Amino acid sequence: MDLAILIAISAGIIAVIGLSEPLAGRLNLPYTVILAAMGIAIGVGATFLWQTNLTNALNPLALAILNLPIRASFFLNVLLPLLVFQVALNIDIRRMLDDWVPILVLAVLAVVVAMLAVGFALYPVAHLPLAACLLIGAIVSTTDPSAVVSIFKATPSPQRLARIVEGESLLNDAAAIALFALFLGFVTVNEADPKIGEALGSFPWIAGAGALAGILIGRAAVEIIARMPTFPRGQMSISIAIPPLTYILAEYLSASGVIAVVAAGLTINLHMTARFTPALNALLRDTWDLLAHWAGSLIFILAAILIPKLLSDFEPFDLLLIGLVVGAALVARAVILFGLLPLLTLLKLSPKIEAPYCAAILWGGLRGAVTLALALAVTENSNVPGDIRHQVGLLATGFTLFTLIVQGTTLRWIIAKLKLDQLSPLDIALSNQVIAVALQSVRERVAETARDLALTREIVRDEAKRFAERLDKAVEQTDTTEQLQDRDRVTLGLVALAAHERDTVLEAYHDQIISANLAERLVIGADHIIEATRTSGRAGYRAAGRRTYITGKGFRAATLLHNYLGIGRPMARMVEDRFEVLVSYGMILPQLTMFIDDRILRIHGRRVAELLHELLNRRLDETRQELERLRLQFPGYAEDLERRLIRRTTLQLEEREYDALTEDGLIGPELRATLGTDIEKRRAQLNNRPVLDLKRQVADIIMDFPAFTDFDDRERKLLRRRVRTVYAAPGQQILRRESSAREVWYIASGTVNVITDGVRIRMTDGHIFGQFSVLAKRRRPIQVSAITDCTLLTLDEHTFRRFLSREGAFRRAVIESAAKRGVILPPEIFDMPPEDMTASVRAILIQSGSLRLKNLKANKALAADENAGSSAAAE
Repeated sequence: MDLAILIAISAGIIAVIGLSEPLAGRLNLPYTVILAAMGIAIGVGATFLWQTNLTNALNPLALAILNLPIRASFFLNVLLPLLVFQVALNIDIRRMLDDWVPILVLAVLAVVVAMLAVGFALYPVAHLPLAACLLIGAIVSTTDPSAVVSIFKATPSPQRLARIVEGESLLNDAAAIALFALFLGFVTVNEADPKIGEALGSFPWIAGAGALAGILIGRAAVEIIARMPTFPRGQMSISIAIPPLTYILAEYLSASGVIAVVAAGLTINLHMTARFTPALNALLRDTWDLLAHWAGSLIFILAAILIPKLLSDFEPFDLLLIGLVVGAALVARAVILFGLLPLLTLLKLSPKIEAPYCAAILWGGLRGAVTLALALAVTENSNVPGDIRHQVGLLATGFTLFTLIVQGTTLRWIIAKLKLDQLSPLDIALSNQVIAVALQSVRERVAETARDLALTREIVRDEAKRFAERLDKAVEQTDTTEQLQDRDRVTLGLVALAAHERDTVLEAYHDQIISANLAERLVIGADHIIEATRTSGRAGYRAAGRRTYITGKGFRAATLLHNYLGIGRPMARMVEDRFEVLVSYGMILPQLTMFIDDRILRIHGRRVAELLHELLNRRLDETRQELERLRLQFPGYAEDLERRLIRRTTLQLEEREYDALTEDGLIGPELRATLGTDIEKRRAQLNNRPVLDLKRQVADIIMDFPAFTDFDDRERKLLRRRVRTVYAAPGQQILRRESSAREVWYIASGTVNVITDGVRIRMTDGHIFGQFSVLAKRRRPIQVSAITDCTLLTLDEHTFRRFLSREGAFRRAVIESAAKRGVILPPEIFDMPPEDMTASVRAILIQSGSLRLKNLKANKALAADENAGSSAAAE
């Protein structure tokens, strides 16, 4: 083929791709529908020009288009990896992890159900082996969610729903392509029915090895890119090389190349925020958006050019087969959406998805570039029998055309019929009120601007009259619209407040005041607040506001690792995260007050603004209280974080000042570059978060604990060696059944609930428990659970008795702690021989228990008499 003609065709295709997007917007159709129409038009036009006798001048061009060197290997090895890598790179992986159960179930199960439904629907009719029918099912089970996701994002639908659909589609493609590779092997080896056992046996290797290869390559790519921060073009080049290399390596290992590419993209996605700079993240996503746009568009338009050739041998019977494929695929998808999703909702594994949204997802499951690329891979494979190649290409192409021509062109009409594109009365009322308030603000500013510009009175008067008419109309619409209830106003105000909190976090991140990891955590927290507030109002706002920093099962597991195995780093890291979030909230939440006064007050009124102030202040107080409890538990660490935050803020202010001086011409670009380099060096030193040293924390606690104040250095050193530190989260069980009579527990910080001898006691900082069991050498029934975050110190029996033998603060602490529980231990008892001391303590405990029992019975009798007297008086 002439190089000039090839370049002309390539340039023309790129131009068509560029024009298709605005044309799709003008015609209000999905972009893929326009691409397919363009490709088919090019193919039909080239065929017409080659066969007609009207002109021979364009024959070389027509022949070149018809004989384009389009090979499925180019689609599968180059374009398809680029496409799925971009989706994996841009998807909100951390938010997707919140809904991993419905996404994974929908992705894997939906593909299997669709493949089986299509395969067994075709098998009795198509006169093809079952393997070929299942191969067709795997090909047509891949979906392109771009159309329905874009509609969901443009409507008041839950954004969580769009994430589920997007995440499901990504894994859907990977699973479908893996199944495609599996059954393609059966078709090329022989035409017999597949051995299901052998197929299922090889599938774990195909998926697992592909995922592992992708994760390893993704981690290596992150390390390489992160170590060349001053070479952005080199970083982009490395990222572009990852998808094809990953795909080829996985295929060489007889694993799934697509699953490997998806795993590599998700791995980089998971680490890029923390390891890469904000500028690199933006450049990476922008570059890959363009590459994926070209890759997907090229697959679509090049495959569409071949559609006339694929349909050249079309017969009426094939129309029946296409109808079977369409019906089976829709039924399979409907079973998943209307059968499985409600079940997941009942099991609280998935958010509730209303029936209209399920219908939109069902009809919006367009087939696109992946389906056509897989179909072409079969039609070009000479090892596949000719009749199978013909049927696969025909049915896959026909089904794709049905989804594009029928479903694609009617999707927005279906959305309108389902009323998913309409605002709710609440949103309409709010929008009218917002417009009225905005126009009032504009009128005030226009009046000030007119005075500043000294415009003539006639112009100002005429324009003011026109603007007043528009304002009056907006106010009239506000009055006639259904009025908002206070509860709705509070909900909408809280949603706006959470959205502004999200913007504030992003602004602090772009100013490099907070780290990327912290910003991501806070943004996810703000998104959770928005969703919870929309669902549950102010109660959802309060619960979601605490979700970012409260402890959960993960923290409890980390405390168990520390307490029983001595592995403290996981717990320390979680504590560092909590500290960082709480310290940052102390900076961010007060900034929201001005937003309430400037915006919420003008739109929703003083009453709602006051209530939002109250909720915000309550949240701020809870945050500060939580931070204070952590300060007591881990002294000194919060101060390190606060110093780091102040220093990062100072650097940002310093940089802004240098920029202003540069713009004013007071300092030159050379000096500005030098100052900027110095700032970046100091900022790099602050990038690493202070490490929480649990051993140092224990030493500080021992220094401040009242019972150990008069210990000398030798005794403190012995204490640090013998003491064991136990951390507990709220609600966590510390002792379940009975004390061991071998350990004494000191509460360094926090509050615990102790149940012993049928009596419930609340103990807090400085209290001791377990000492009676050790002194009396008797196991006692006791249950201890944490009420707040707690730090406890435990001493073994030998060390406890050794310190107790000396007079001082340690002995006084034990005596005072016993007195608080009604047990009087005379000081001289500790000077007795061990056997006598044990016997004396047992006698004192028995006597104290008898007295407590008598007092308890007396109190019960007194309460019974009072109740009887009250009943008699009532009669």
